[in-house]
Amino acid sequence: MKLYSYYRSSAAYRARIALNLKGCAYELVPVHLIRDGGAHRRPDYLGVNPQGLVPALDDDGTIVTQSLAIVEYLDARFPEPRLIPRDPAERARVQSLAQIVACDIHPLNNLRVRRYLADELGLDQDGVAAWSRRWIADGFRALEARLAQWSGGRYCYGDGVTIADVMLAPQVYNARALACDLGAYPTLVRVADHLATLDAFVRAAPENQPDAD
Repeated sequence: MKLYSYYRSSAAYRARIALNLKGCAYELVPVHLIRDGGAHRRPDYLGVNPQGLVPALDDDGTIVTQSLAIVEYLDARFPEPRLIPRDPAERARVQSLAQIVACDIHPLNNLRVRRYLADELGLDQDGVAAWSRRWIADGFRALEARLAQWSGGRYCYGDGVTIADVMLAPQVYNARALACDLGAYPTLVRVADHLATLDAFVRAAPENQPDAD
């Protein structure tokens, strides 16, 4: 397997966590999104992912893009440990938690959006950060309410890692980098702090990647 990744990308961070949880051996192929105009814009990488986004997973010629799809692919390919429950109600619940992050928070805060806010709309660094914190807070309020109902205290749902945890940990990492006030989300923070101690999450962290600079 090859994972096309950028160390600071939270979407790539999710894929690294999932691969680690599954115990998969993989080659990490760095795709720097900033240096020299961005390697994601080059024809060779656009041949892998026409969107020009990371991550992309190459499993012996099968290319999977989008972090949610990568997690689902890995869960089907390597059933244990299971990240998406089989029970329909439990499956829907963890997917809903994961999608709050992947569909509602992250798209408003990714590199493309931040660059547009700065370069096209003229927001300064503080303005871009304020925008990001606004949408993180909106999503975290909903997550906190759900986790207060569904979390066993160490994970987003019940007593084990699910796709929801795979999505949550990178988003909390980003929130802390942006100096978000997390005081209103005690359950969320408790879960994230526990996840940060697990080997699969530690090895996936941005600062532990070979392309970190």
